Amino acid sequence: MAQDLDARETTINYDGGSLTMTAGNLKSLYGEDTNGFGADGQPKTVSVKGHSRVRVIGGTTTTVAPSTRNYIQWPTNDRSNAAGGTAIMMSWTGSEGEWGARVSGPLWKLGTFLQTTSLKSVWFYAKGGKGYGPFQKIS
Repeated sequence: MAQDLDARETTINYDGGSLTMTAGNLKSLYGEDTNGFGADGQPKTVSVKGHSRVRVIGGTTTTVAPSTRNYIQWPTNDRSNAAGGTAIMMSWTGSEGEWGARVSGPLWKLGTFLQTTSLKSVWFYAKGGKGYGPFQKIS
């Protein structure tokens, strides 16, 4: 059974959040050859302070030495509908109406992302909320 590839959901990760929409809408907004949204990993450092640990009450004490671990944190997003972020409605120049999408992270960070990347004017609003936009990259 063939599936329309433009109907599958695609997620764009950006600093502070992600935007999930259908691939067809993404192509309409950014162009047919949209592959400029590769994931960038962010370096992270986790430090553990030295401390004592007791596994069983009244048992022996084990000392945990302090340590530091460095790694790359790649962008992630929630896939379940229960934790899928904020539902929004979007429109852009040439979109032929409003389209549903989902945003994780603050809406102002989505606005910042659209302001720096979109070649078309984009508007959006959270259901029951106020409207945001237009956002468009100014070169």
